[in-house]
Amino acid sequence: MKQMRPNDMMLQVSMRLITLIIFAFSFYLFLAGHNNPGGGFIGGLMTASAILVLYLAFDMKTIKKAMPFNFTTMIGVGLLFAVFTGVASMLFGFPFLKHFFDYFQFPIFGEVELTTALPFDLGVYLVVVGAALTIILAIAEDDK
Repeated sequence: MKQMRPNDMMLQVSMRLITLIIFAFSFYLFLAGHNNPGGGFIGGLMTASAILVLYLAFDMKTIKKAMPFNFTTMIGVGLLFAVFTGVASMLFGFPFLKHFFDYFQFPIFGEVELTTALPFDLGVYLVVVGAALTIILAIAEDDK
């Protein structure tokens, strides 16, 4: 007997919109992290939840084809970013993970504060997204 696939068009369309909103909020939390609550950890959790919503609305094969990321590699890249941020300050004679910031003028944005916390937060973000999705997908793919 042929197995029928359910037609979840309303779920899939609404989840695309919800995922877009979650990604936007995750990006905001990631960028606001060095001055306000937020940063790489909570931004990474929000991104992982947005991708998880996509996995729930669509099947695993579709999302893996649309986003061919190796999440364990993402963990390693994130760790390299975070460790390099700390070691870079040591190369200039400062303590490990010393925080630096300065203001720069950009043509469209005007005066923008750039910090060394941003690459560290990017490393944390990648580690959290990679770890959360590796764990969730390992549990979801377990057929036992």
